[in-house]
Amino acid sequence: MAAGVAAWLPFARAAAIGWMPVASAPMPPPPRDKRHTRDELIILNVSGTRFQTWRNTLERYPDTLLGSTERDFFYHEETNEYFFDRDPDIFRHILNFYRTGKLHYPRHECISAYDEELAFFGIIPEIIGDCCYEEYKDRRRENAERIQDDEDTENGNDVTQLDMTIRQSMWRAFENPHTSTMALVFYYVTGFFIAVSVMANVVETVPCGTGSRAKEMSCGERYALAFFCLDTACVMIFTVEYLLRLIAAPSRYKFVKSVMSIIDVVAIMPYYIGLVMTDNEDVSGAFVTLRVFRVFRIFKFSRHSAGLRILGYTLKSCASELGFLLFSLTMAIIIFATVMFYAEKGSNSSKFTSIPAAFWYTIVTMTTL
Repeated sequence: MAAGVAAWLPFARAAAIGWMPVASAPMPPPPRDKRHTRDELIILNVSGTRFQTWRNTLERYPDTLLGSTERDFFYHEETNEYFFDRDPDIFRHILNFYRTGKLHYPRHECISAYDEELAFFGIIPEIIGDCCYEEYKDRRRENAERIQDDEDTENGNDVTQLDMTIRQSMWRAFENPHTSTMALVFYYVTGFFIAVSVMANVVETVPCGTGSRAKEMSCGERYALAFFCLDTACVMIFTVEYLLRLIAAPSRYKFVKSVMSIIDVVAIMPYYIGLVMTDNEDVSGAFVTLRVFRVFRIFKFSRHSAGLRILGYTLKSCASELGFLLFSLTMAIIIFATVMFYAEKGSNSSKFTSIPAAFWYTIVTMTTL
């Protein structure tokens, strides 16, 4: 613009002092630099997908890439557009932030790819709207945990066979069964015994005819010795597996307090307690109750199933939401149980003798409906 004005100054001065007549027609407007027009439409080419927006829309946020002069590094004069080799699907949400001032997190997008796009365009994730921030935070925490697990696994895999000790080799075989044939065999053997133990725990409760006193007996009572030998074999395998994992663990303290370690101990504990218990009737009832913990052996399948591990990560990331749901359900149960108790308090045939006695009816009714 300054160059155009400077070109007309000699003619204006000459006309003013009488060197040449003033033109009768108005002078043409000076040339304008279209690239620096404030209200100009800008074309943004993101991997072949073109977006259009106003320059003022982008310059509302000068601290970002598109709102600052740094975007000129991506300008192509031949096509008169800005080219970015980025993800066009995520860019739609970024451009929407410039238009509306609200940043949203697309649930179907990868959290790592979304963070990379925000970092590239200079947008901080803390400005994500309240409607999406909690989910974004949960997804980011879950992804960080997975990355940490993968890094721990990779660090274990980076150690060569020559440099690894026997303890490190054992831990690598437990965590990555496909690294060797022996590890794979042990992996499938433990998985088989887990399935056998769970099935035996179910089958021993099935009725298997009547006894000498015409009393119906379960298969566990009729074939007590067979089920005991089967349970002993399973528990021996589980015990050896647990002890080997404990010996090979890089950090035994972290291993002992881990969830899977607790599940392993609870799964084999009833067997050993039953061996030291006497046949005293006072403690036999407690032992029968303790045998219920054998059902925790089914959770050992999570070591053999990636789907179960993903489910565990999902439940862990939704712990706050599930806690709020449980809290809301508890409040509703207390309120409706109290109402039912006082509504039927004067009736002699009422089965609600107290507010806790009305809890069960309230729970069944709410969960059924």
